[in-house]
Amino acid sequence: MTRLNELLGTEFPIVQGGMANIATAEFAAAVSNTGALGLIGGGGMDAAGFRESIRRCRTLTDRPFGVNIMLMHPQAEEMADIAAEERVAVITTGAGNPARFIPRWKESGAKVFPVVAAVALARLVERAGADGVIAEGTESGGHVGELTTMALVPQVCDAVGIPVVAAGGIADARQLLAAYALGACGAQVGTCLLVSEECPIHPNYKEAVLKAKDSGTVVTGRIGGTPVRILKNAMARAYVAREREGAAKMELEQFTLGSLRRAVFEGDVKNGSLMAGQVSGMLREIRPLRAILEELCGGCGAHLRELEQEVFS
Repeated sequence: MTRLNELLGTEFPIVQGGMANIATAEFAAAVSNTGALGLIGGGGMDAAGFRESIRRCRTLTDRPFGVNIMLMHPQAEEMADIAAEERVAVITTGAGNPARFIPRWKESGAKVFPVVAAVALARLVERAGADGVIAEGTESGGHVGELTTMALVPQVCDAVGIPVVAAGGIADARQLLAAYALGACGAQVGTCLLVSEECPIHPNYKEAVLKAKDSGTVVTGRIGGTPVRILKNAMARAYVAREREGAAKMELEQFTLGSLRRAVFEGDVKNGSLMAGQVSGMLREIRPLRAILEELCGGCGAHLRELEQEVFS
């Protein structure tokens, strides 16, 4: 259970999700200072802001941190260059194939961990030189694939020889232990960190996550090929209804235009896009990052001993 710590130089085998508009330089530094790997999310920034965030993060932590580059971003190419020029320690990617960037990132000294939602992409990025992959199941918040974490992680572990980090549906020690049992060497988490004291989202957003039930999320855009998991609210229900009625792509985009920023910065829980995973229903209080990470990682041993007594004795 120390493999990822040794690879990334962290205390906890945990990577913070690269959540657009949420994963700021300040939040990434706070996560890294707490002992996990903080990530700056490039999804909600332009290239200049991305570079400035990297430099600002370095003033806030002396521990390893990384960046997440959404490959569908119109400035993804420039961000890829910036990550190499700034010699970021860890680079993760989402929403695409980063193979063409990996050689340069490796030359800059970065560890590269693409997020994958299928075995085929995991194999491809391994051949391209990735240091590991983050296998993210559809339970996660934000952009999602089709396979569940339970199905995806072991298949990716069987298919590649590089480290696999599990993501999607992980918020407590039982789920982290399950990720280890599936073959992962650690986890990427996002939703459970939304309700940390240090997370910069609006208090209304945090309260909406805490109030969510087990079935409190919905995937929008699945019909159109751009699936995103968010909390159910007025915007989500209207989007899904019009999507099922066959609304044009341009009309649907009007529902989500600026909606994430409205949720994060303005606290609009009715018309904002409250990206969150299915584990929202498990979260009950706002706590410091350190408390969340200690409970997440520290409870694995106790649960393993319980399993040994109840199942294997």
